[in-house]
Amino acid sequence: MGTILDRILDQKRKEVELLKSQPVIKSGSTKNITPLYDTLRQSNQLSVIAEIKRASPSKGDINVGMEPPEQAKLYEQSGAKAISVLTDQPFFKGTIEDLKQVRETVQLPVLCKDFIIDQVQIDRAKQAGANVILLIAAALPEEQLKALNDYAISSGLEVLFEVHNEVELKAAESLGAKIIGINNRDLKTFKTDLAVTERLASQIQNPDVMVISESGIKTNEDAKRVFQAGANGILVGETLMKSNNVPDALQQLIV
Repeated sequence: MGTILDRILDQKRKEVELLKSQPVIKSGSTKNITPLYDTLRQSNQLSVIAEIKRASPSKGDINVGMEPPEQAKLYEQSGAKAISVLTDQPFFKGTIEDLKQVRETVQLPVLCKDFIIDQVQIDRAKQAGANVILLIAAALPEEQLKALNDYAISSGLEVLFEVHNEVELKAAESLGAKIIGINNRDLKTFKTDLAVTERLASQIQNPDVMVISESGIKTNEDAKRVFQAGANGILVGETLMKSNNVPDALQQLIV
């Protein structure tokens, strides 16, 4: 059966084969967007990357009926510094079209949140207007991660490099990751613990590295906890997607 991550990656390999059979035009948004790294670096508050997330394997349906452009605009107006768009369809009910619509709507950096295992996915993300892609250390061997990281950067994209433990953090640092995402959720068990950010952020000595705490951040207290641990930003999906008052919920997370 394998872990949830194993099942997602199995499906992703099939998706990649399908993508490779279709032409991908290597172009992207011409919008003049401030890079995510600069946005994080210039802020003395905790920056919120607000996520468009319809569903997840652990929570099931979260907010299937929302319209991504409307949600993204609401995020932007409420103080988000970037928008993350889940583009995985089988497990998260997202699409690349969601990302295109969001890119057309906001002036913020847009992160393509997916399980990237091949260059063709990076080409597709750029074509859809992404400024940033996600690379997950738990998903691939270090050599492949380095090749994809280098390819994304050479394509003019930023990389959010996601780690969950010390071994993955060392891999991120060895390839010179400028934005490191610490996922509080174990992708093999989907258990979440904010102590992961506290533990790993304290080990990042390079002041030029920007740290994003991901998953499990729901309250003002959670936000303060990871900010005090050294996070420059947080990536929040479920809490905002479920909120009946997005502006208030988002403001509660800016500390």
